[in-house]
Amino acid sequence: MGLALGCLQVEQSTVAIKEVFGKFDDVLEPGFHCVPWFFGTQVAGYLTLRVQQLDVHCETKTKDNVFVTVVASIQYRAMAEKAADAFYKLSNTREQIQAYVFDVVRACVPKMDLDSSFEQKKEIARAVEEELEKAMSAYGYEIVQTLIVDIEPDERVKRAMNEINAAARSRVAANEKAEAEKILLIKKAEGEAESKYLAGLGIARQRQAIVDGLRDSVLAFSENVPGTSSKDVMDMVLVTQYFDTLKEIGASSKSNSVFVPHGPGAVRDIASQFRDGLLQGSVARS
Repeated sequence: MGLALGCLQVEQSTVAIKEVFGKFDDVLEPGFHCVPWFFGTQVAGYLTLRVQQLDVHCETKTKDNVFVTVVASIQYRAMAEKAADAFYKLSNTREQIQAYVFDVVRACVPKMDLDSSFEQKKEIARAVEEELEKAMSAYGYEIVQTLIVDIEPDERVKRAMNEINAAARSRVAANEKAEAEKILLIKKAEGEAESKYLAGLGIARQRQAIVDGLRDSVLAFSENVPGTSSKDVMDMVLVTQYFDTLKEIGASSKSNSVFVPHGPGAVRDIASQFRDGLLQGSVARS
């Protein structure tokens, strides 16, 4: 009804293209306008000034011959001061932008290997944005932002990359496990060596204490009982120790059967062996 009466309302963030007898005349800003159609004036169309987004999927290959799909997100809008160029110069804005994106991406990505393409997404986006700004400004469009939102290689390539990563991590884990086992073995060996050293030290001190005790006993008995020699005292001590040993073996409930030669001759043999051992030790020390 408004157009029939020559009245027109243009919405916010939108401009209308006015023509007179088919020729461009003016750009109508948002608001109320009179368009007297009976004088040959008409509205050829509307142009939005809002930011629009176009997602472009471009398939290309990298320097190491891996095919990838690059997803670029282009945010653009028409410039109000160049609304006539934006309306008349391009028949399909989205296809034109997509063609420029394809051209730039397929020129940049083949210069990079697969890992570098992931690391240099910003460089790819910057190259696309610079090319689009230079080309689309002549058609009345402004490039607001260009983003490379995804670089997706072939499924088999992704699976191979994951396997390589898993193998590398497994190798690191195996090295760490081996190092841990090595440390445990070293510490265990050090502990066993220290334990044996301390056990040997304890046995040596025990034997030294026994020898000191026997010496003190022989000296004390010789002084208190006149006429006894050190041999007599040693024989008596050995017999005492012999019977104490038999008593401990018999009192133990967990001991196995032990056959010990018993009799005066056996005791004499034990005393003789002990004395020979002491004499050999004395000779070795001297």
